[in-house]
Amino acid sequence: MLRRELFRLLLLQIRVEVNLVNLPFSVRDTQGKLIKGLTKDDFEVYEDGARQTISHFSQGGDTLLSIGLIADSSGSQRDYLKEHRRNLEEFLKTTLQTRDQAFLLCFGNNLRLVSAPTNQIDKITDNLKEFQDRKSKMTFPRVGPEERRELGTAFYDAIYYGAEELLAKAEGRRALLVFSDGEDNASAHHMMEAIEAAQRTGSTIFCLRYTEVKRGVWNARNKYGRGVMERLAKETGGLEFDAGEAKTLRDAFQQIGEVLRSSYDLAYASSAGPGDGTFRKIQIRCKRPGLELRHKTWYFARID
Repeated sequence: MLRRELFRLLLLQIRVEVNLVNLPFSVRDTQGKLIKGLTKDDFEVYEDGARQTISHFSQGGDTLLSIGLIADSSGSQRDYLKEHRRNLEEFLKTTLQTRDQAFLLCFGNNLRLVSAPTNQIDKITDNLKEFQDRKSKMTFPRVGPEERRELGTAFYDAIYYGAEELLAKAEGRRALLVFSDGEDNASAHHMMEAIEAAQRTGSTIFCLRYTEVKRGVWNARNKYGRGVMERLAKETGGLEFDAGEAKTLRDAFQQIGEVLRSSYDLAYASSAGPGDGTFRKIQIRCKRPGLELRHKTWYFARID
């Protein structure tokens, strides 16, 4: 009898862990300043209108960061490759600390791991230069399944596999920093699957958009890419920046660093039970007035 009860409790614990929803989020005042020092009692979380019980709550600060750098090396970004390298290096110097880790995934029609997780900034930037200068990319390991791809840009696949294969088991707070124009024409996965992968692994997406606008006129592809990158950032609680308009991205990198270090994390076991193949709406409410929260607003309850 005792053994049966212990087995029942173990199954219950496993179900709770499977249903656990993780929510990184940031809080700002009306002037846009990030707010620190709030506690679990300052928040309420709702799923499809039903209040949930918060089982875990923490704030950043000295939290270890695991960052995936996703750099577009397709033809549309040819004129921006040096900017990618310069801006990537500046971001790492602004944000990365000794205990943090970052990897570099480059993509055109295929995905290549240019630098495995490391805290050595020079190693990442040197590898990127070598990748960009080398005509054959085959010596860099492939990420994702081996598929026939002739031409094109696998933007969504880069985000999907960057989250699912490279960040899923990483420690600390997870983030993807994407250098691209947001255009895709070669992926096996679509935008919603990329968003779901980031959400499922607790990865916040930050986008740096490099868009080639001819004679100051946006074409349909430009507008599509901009909308995609805005959506990716919004649905994962991140931020999106236009690298072409900014005189310097230093402020953008500082904002990203502040969000990563100052954000909160909470988790709850969904009262709706295990995955049923539906989209579930999430809302976090702060009991203190005049504060704005940024977080993912839904997740897909996948049937496992």
